[in-house]
Amino acid sequence: MNLTLYFLRHGQTECSRNNSFCGSIDSELTPEGLDMAKAFADAYTSKNWTAIFCSPMRRTVLTAKPLYEAIGIEPQFRDGLKEINYGLWEGKTPEIISREYHDDYIRWSADPAWNAPNGGEMAVTIASRALQVIEEIKQNYSSGNVLVVSHKATIRILLCSFLGVDVGRFRFRLGCPVASVSVVEFSSHGPLLKVLADRSHLDERLLNLPGT
Repeated sequence: MNLTLYFLRHGQTECSRNNSFCGSIDSELTPEGLDMAKAFADAYTSKNWTAIFCSPMRRTVLTAKPLYEAIGIEPQFRDGLKEINYGLWEGKTPEIISREYHDDYIRWSADPAWNAPNGGEMAVTIASRALQVIEEIKQNYSSGNVLVVSHKATIRILLCSFLGVDVGRFRFRLGCPVASVSVVEFSSHGPLLKVLADRSHLDERLLNLPGT
């Protein structure tokens, strides 16, 4: 059996609902975000899980909690799975950032791989630290199903890295809405994207919530 990684983005937060940048802010899930976490657990508890790796932020821990409590596997927390640090942009919407940091925002939008938010991190930095976690998983688990609970940009940057897509294009090539699952299978041929941003485990109420 090959190693299969399930990349789960955390459930809804106030920042995702308002479309504001949230990297180092340690936000909670909204009540709807908690419902998303439970919906994921209900749909995926029966899968034969090998391990769970999780960003240590509260929004990711709370998203993983219903599943790991149901199956009795303790998550392994890794800082490498954290979201981009958005620096001075934290908690602000793109409209505000474009007004307050216009030229820097234009440069970042054009190529976030090598341009960081003011006081924040470049996408290549995220790729480096997150891929170290993936290498650790691959070294320790040659097969089975491993859940990786992380964040919107971090997951997209990882997927770009697997697929040979320039990480500077992560914002415009791959979707990753809240509580979505993307599945990558690793074999002797390398990584194969099998599922992108699936949210079939959510009901219509949760699927149609505002935000990103």
